[in-house]
Amino acid sequence: MAKLPIAPFEKILKENGAKRVSFSAGEALAELVGDIAAEVSRNASTLAEHAGRKTVVRKDVELARKNLRISL
Repeated sequence: MAKLPIAPFEKILKENGAKRVSFSAGEALAELVGDIAAEVSRNASTLAEHAGRKTVVRKDVELARKNLRISL
């Protein structure tokens, strides 16, 4: 999996109430989001393939999120 930049995740933590954020906290959040994105991507790709498409469309991603019970 590609490594995500840490700074945006540190910013997200601060925007949601953290007064200070350690590098490792930003790193942990980036890793978590990356893992979730990878799982959703795999599931969405499977759904597109099952539908006979090579292209993953928005509906595939949304259904993959629901299949993983990720509420946003």
